[in-house]
Amino acid sequence: MKRLFKRSALVLAVILLSLLLALGWYLHTKKVQRDGSVQLSGLTAQVTVQYDERGVPHIQAQNEADMYRALGYVHAQDRLFQMEMLRRLARGELAEILGPKLLDLDQLFRTLGLRAYASSYVAKMNPNSASSKALAAYLDGINQFQDHHPAPLEFDLLHIPKRPFTTEDTIAVTGYMAYSFAAAFRTEPVLSMVRDKLGADYLKVFDIDWHPDGVLQKPSAQQPSALADADWHTLNQLAQVSQDAIEQLGMPQFEGSNAWVISGKRTASGKPLLAGDPHIAYSAPSVWYEAHLSAPGFELYGHHQALNPLALLGHNLQFGWSLTMFQNDDIDLIAEKVNPANTNQVWYHGQWVDMTSRDETIQVKGEAPVTLTLRKSPHGPVITDAFKDSYGTTPVAMWWTFLETPNPVLDAFYELNRADTLSKAREAAKKIHAPGLNVVWANAKGDIGWWAAARLPKRHGTANPSLILDGSQAESDRPEFYDFSDNPQEENPTRGYIVSANHQPLPASGIRIPGYYNLADRARRLNDLLSQNTIAWDTSNSQALQLDVQTGYAPRVLQTLLPLLKSELREDADLRLLDMLVKWDGSFKTESIAPTIFSQLLYQITYDAFADELGDVQFKNLLRTRALDEAIPRLLSDPQSPWWDDRNTPGVQTRNEIVRLAWSQSIRHLQETFGKNSADWAWGKAHTLTHQHPIGQKKPLDRLFNIGSFAVPGAREVPNNLSGPIGPAPWAVVYGPSTRRLIDFADAGKSLGINPVGQSGVLFDEHYNDQAALFAAGKYMPQYLRAEDIKAHSHETLLLQAK
Repeated sequence: MKRLFKRSALVLAVILLSLLLALGWYLHTKKVQRDGSVQLSGLTAQVTVQYDERGVPHIQAQNEADMYRALGYVHAQDRLFQMEMLRRLARGELAEILGPKLLDLDQLFRTLGLRAYASSYVAKMNPNSASSKALAAYLDGINQFQDHHPAPLEFDLLHIPKRPFTTEDTIAVTGYMAYSFAAAFRTEPVLSMVRDKLGADYLKVFDIDWHPDGVLQKPSAQQPSALADADWHTLNQLAQVSQDAIEQLGMPQFEGSNAWVISGKRTASGKPLLAGDPHIAYSAPSVWYEAHLSAPGFELYGHHQALNPLALLGHNLQFGWSLTMFQNDDIDLIAEKVNPANTNQVWYHGQWVDMTSRDETIQVKGEAPVTLTLRKSPHGPVITDAFKDSYGTTPVAMWWTFLETPNPVLDAFYELNRADTLSKAREAAKKIHAPGLNVVWANAKGDIGWWAAARLPKRHGTANPSLILDGSQAESDRPEFYDFSDNPQEENPTRGYIVSANHQPLPASGIRIPGYYNLADRARRLNDLLSQNTIAWDTSNSQALQLDVQTGYAPRVLQTLLPLLKSELREDADLRLLDMLVKWDGSFKTESIAPTIFSQLLYQITYDAFADELGDVQFKNLLRTRALDEAIPRLLSDPQSPWWDDRNTPGVQTRNEIVRLAWSQSIRHLQETFGKNSADWAWGKAHTLTHQHPIGQKKPLDRLFNIGSFAVPGAREVPNNLSGPIGPAPWAVVYGPSTRRLIDFADAGKSLGINPVGQSGVLFDEHYNDQAALFAAGKYMPQYLRAEDIKAHSHETLLLQAK
């Protein structure tokens, strides 16, 4: 028996060892190759790729085609699964690999028309243009890697078939990024519902008119639309699906951003200093892939988006730029008037006009394919066709600048990657039509500039695009566009600096630019500090500014709220907690308790005021809009607002009653969540960052693929904008700085930056999460440009040779 037991144990040990060896070999085949040599077809000369300590490739080629082909190859090594997921998201093909739970999202993106747009766009491209050639070489590098290497681990887990990456994929992903800016799907349904179902007294708190003088004015009267309850249900689904599924997938969405540039007369070095930190939804891997490219006549340290060879952020020794979101409203939702005698006709310019239609088939894992009939009115795609089973009586169409303009965005960034003068940067910015972007630029010669880059529509005088428009009226007519010279922009302003922080711009042309702008408090904070003449700016004090966790918003809210609470609270325990808010300066530091109390109270007041009128779905949508941020201070300052009354209770509630109730509910929630002792309510305990991988949505895979969590400072609409929607504690950070860059053009070779997680998207790779803790702690890493620095910090060298 002992001998049998020993034999069984030996056999089991051999089996386990064999499994471990097989697993080790399997994972070894997925490893990123950063040294040795590889043969690539299409190369005309050897390309050298030196990897630094962060895994950033420094690519040295003899011509641009080889350079971009090499970039595609090394980018695919690190991020092939990210590329695959992004193209499937944009093209509406996720259900094919993830099953029916993603069908709604696929239907939404098919309805947006990005697949059809990409095909049409590519058919019109000039294949001999410089940007087209760069993209073709880059995609060839991606496809050569995919063709000759085992699929990434995620491909095996999800049974994803390999297929070539195409120019259509790149254009579709560009459309997704443009869509991710668009707040219209969240904002316009909820504001239109307030207007149509609650009335002007309720809409007033959102103050949706354009205010060129910055003074709040009473909104003009609006004509109600003819939307029935079933129509609202469909619009609710659009808003909810477009946000929920993307958040669950961990796909990057653009949310905001900071950028500023300071002229040499205000810096310690005497040369311009550029700072930028685009705010994007966090994910694993992160959105940006850093790469330093060089070829005769060209050099750039760039931050690249998946499937795009052209850097969206970049710098070299001579010039550099950053981006923020313009936040202009480039989407109109239009309720069509349907012919009672023919439901395929809508009223347009005084007559009934046929809608066109097309069928698309969505493959669904484990189920039969789904055929979707997509209609298009004279105004644009009928987006309510995404959910035909719950479709109401009124089609809602979408007019979107992205679909209606030439939008030579590849040409724009090809030129911006080479724009070493003001005039070149300006000309490149002109070619960005949608999404709207603020290009903040500087060069070593001393010039600084900012261009709000977008095709801005000339809408009908009565149209308020913050609301759903009436398709039978002139307000919904297809707009013309303003000239680029009318856009907000500045070049070498006398004050010596430029700030861009997603706030409403005031163009010198005086035109009205509707948009979903962020609170002005963040921009004011940056402007107040940058305007101080006693400070000579350098990369050290600029780090402190990027990491700043304070604005005037919390004090502005508390200015009205504290007197109300002082008049209502009597218990010693409440007064001790209230005293923390009284003494608080509004900064969101990890060790502070006041931010936790304030944030929970802010949510609870919002819930008690708005949820009973809006219902669960539209209240959730409201929490994700910028319209809410300014509505809260206005609501608190208006004791007569109808929002204070709770419709679910008898009698009429007052502002003081709701505030008192919100306080007690907030304290109870914090005690239940973190414990009775308020010393355990520190912001860092309540406010954490986890970088979620698409596969990390399921346990126990979350422990393997996700990165974090980290206790982090910052908050919604402070410079260090680590944040998420307003909501109850605890708070998971959803978005924030996607990188932090600082370039002093006295020596741009000593620029600083950081990746929120790491360069690689390959699990178990040394650069999968090697920067995550440093990022959470507010650290920076060098970005090497000079040959001697690259050589000194080169850890591995990969030679790409012509086959």
